[in-house]
Amino acid sequence: MEQLWQEFFSDPSQWWDNRLTKKTPKHPDFKHKRTLEGLWVDGSLNPSWVKEKMASMTLGHIQSGDGLRSRVPDSFCNGDKLSKLCEEGRLKEALHMLELMVQQTTKPPIHAYVCLLKGCSRRKALAEGKQVHALIVQSVLDSNIFLANNLVRMYSKCGSVLHAHKVFSNMPQHDLYSWTAIISAYADRGEVEEAINLFYQMQETGLAPDKVLFVVVLKACATLAGLEQGRQLHSDIIKRGFQSDVIVGNTLVNMYAKCGCTEDARELFDNMRERNVVSWTAMIAGYAQNGFGKEALVLYEQMKQEGVQPDNVTFVLLLKACASLAALEQGKQLHSEIIKCGFQSNVVVGSTLVDMYAKCGCTEDARELFDNMSERNVVSWNAMIAGYAHNGLGKDALALYEQMIQEGLQPDNVTFVLLLKACASLTALEQGRQLHCDIIKRGLQSDVVVGSTLVDMYAKCGCTEDARELFDNMSERDVVSWNAMIAGYAQNGLGMDALALYEQMKQEGMQPNDVTFVLFLNACASLAALEQGKQLHSEIIRRGLQSDVVVGNTLVDMYAKCGCTEDARELFDNMSERNVVSWNAMIAGYAQNGLAQEALALFEQMQGEGTKPNEVTYISVLSACAHSGLVDQGRYVFDSMCKNHGVTPTKEHYACMVDLLGRAGFLADAELFINKMPIQPNSVVWMTLLGAARNHGHAEIGRRAFDRVVKLEPKNAAPYVLLANIYAGAGRKDELAKIRNEMEEAGVKKCLGAAGSKLITNCMPFL
Repeated sequence: MEQLWQEFFSDPSQWWDNRLTKKTPKHPDFKHKRTLEGLWVDGSLNPSWVKEKMASMTLGHIQSGDGLRSRVPDSFCNGDKLSKLCEEGRLKEALHMLELMVQQTTKPPIHAYVCLLKGCSRRKALAEGKQVHALIVQSVLDSNIFLANNLVRMYSKCGSVLHAHKVFSNMPQHDLYSWTAIISAYADRGEVEEAINLFYQMQETGLAPDKVLFVVVLKACATLAGLEQGRQLHSDIIKRGFQSDVIVGNTLVNMYAKCGCTEDARELFDNMRERNVVSWTAMIAGYAQNGFGKEALVLYEQMKQEGVQPDNVTFVLLLKACASLAALEQGKQLHSEIIKCGFQSNVVVGSTLVDMYAKCGCTEDARELFDNMSERNVVSWNAMIAGYAHNGLGKDALALYEQMIQEGLQPDNVTFVLLLKACASLTALEQGRQLHCDIIKRGLQSDVVVGSTLVDMYAKCGCTEDARELFDNMSERDVVSWNAMIAGYAQNGLGMDALALYEQMKQEGMQPNDVTFVLFLNACASLAALEQGKQLHSEIIRRGLQSDVVVGNTLVDMYAKCGCTEDARELFDNMSERNVVSWNAMIAGYAQNGLAQEALALFEQMQGEGTKPNEVTYISVLSACAHSGLVDQGRYVFDSMCKNHGVTPTKEHYACMVDLLGRAGFLADAELFINKMPIQPNSVVWMTLLGAARNHGHAEIGRRAFDRVVKLEPKNAAPYVLLANIYAGAGRKDELAKIRNEMEEAGVKKCLGAAGSKLITNCMPFL
């Protein structure tokens, strides 16, 4: 290369100067007239002195071999300076220089425009890109296909697909690069259907796609989960002989995995002639994203055995797999390997480590990692906030937010969504209102996810009116927004409002999803609104959602709570898939309708079919025994729960046993049972005994239970009312007067609200 440049400088007249006429950077700037050898001014193999010699020539004059001067345009030197400005990101200065060059009699070279367009693409500088476009039009170069292709790419990278398509449409002709540029523009924008349509349009023109374009369109299919288009592309790739290309192979693995076909992806992966770290990472990602975390970890072991070094992306995916599995030991092993590979300072890896430890329940380890991170971004803070919220430590999440603000870091929409969920779980209304103010200050109130989470927070804090006002004023609403408001009504006992909102939802053309139907069915169940429930059932069948196990479980629950146990059982028996929740719903349905024998029979069938009962199952079975007076069966179930199935009884199970014994009149046994509990009984357990004492008129046991409840809940009026009812029923007026005085001295109000009044109906007159 050095010899060629020496020949050029010794006699430039022997070389054609193509800088003003060449169409692409691939063409040489100077071409020898006889040998046709080429030289590029910006060539990577050029000697260092070439640019210096060019720059030293006044006005671009170069001495020729015969003593004459061969004129090199001023635009050449200016173009070199312009290129340097673009590399440094000084686009306005580069643009000003290009404007001056256009005004000169000698036109700037094509590469000057290209250089600026690429600079605008890198910086996403749309305004400057439009100005370069205007200069191209002014220079009557807009028909140049090379420049037009770069314009399409620039507009695409700057996020203006509309301008990109306009340039593309006005081009007199299109080459493969033109089509690749416009297809990439739509794919990058997320308009993948249009990208795929354009791909087929291109083929109709007779142009054949290359490997690069196949990769672009396969990625679009993966985004769309367009399996059929992906399979067709795979066939085309085989026909054109591109299947052995490692990049194409990696993209095919990724496409199949993202379409949920992990077996097809694995078969492709196993048959690849060449694999690199991207290939392994694509397959690991496929397993992790489809819920096969164990398979991802096994593949990683194989990867190490074959001597392939993982990169930071590999570790991030594996840590996410550990988090989803709560596989703490494997996560710790990966942490050690990350340190060995030197990735511990990578902010993405560090943030994912924090997330993994938190999701495995190790919030202290997560916090230690977080505090020791050399670099933290908003994702790091969000990971730690999410970790606290995930582990029920909402107060710590809110405290960390305060620290985040103090350190000057700007929260994003994800931060606020996490914090609002923490407030909802704590019913921390005041903190939620403060966050709402912060959201408005930062201009995030129009974000649909943030808005939906605000609706959810207010509803879970009992403020359904505030939630509805927010919902009605949302500039954009999606199905999640509607579900949040519907859930808010249902959770606050406003089932009729929830059903009314469903009608509005249909009128506005919003399509419900499976979650929507689950919420509405729950509302119908709470209202025993059988007719509305049946209408929803018909709609579910029409939309093909009846095979969804969650929807099926909720339908069983709805029919059972509406008293239709036969319909519920028919649904249950015909479910294509059943889980433990399905069995619990049907057993609870029998229990709630007083069909204890049927509940017990189904409980036996459940175990016979290999489904392991959980805590909820036993609550339903014990409740069925209690309501039907099946004391012996109830005792047996409780004992087998501990001894045979390894389920540790909770306070709810103990309360069920007290209810079982109390309803049957075994009050002394119930009291003895409470006193022998291995855990501290709560007020619910003692209230259950107090209620049984009222039903059976046992004043002494009632008084002892009363004393325990009042000690735990001194301001609760219900125990006073229940004990007064016992004394009134027994005609013990002195004790009745005494309990009234105790209530007044304790400052307990008689008003119990709707829930309390239902519990102790007809008791208030005695006070």
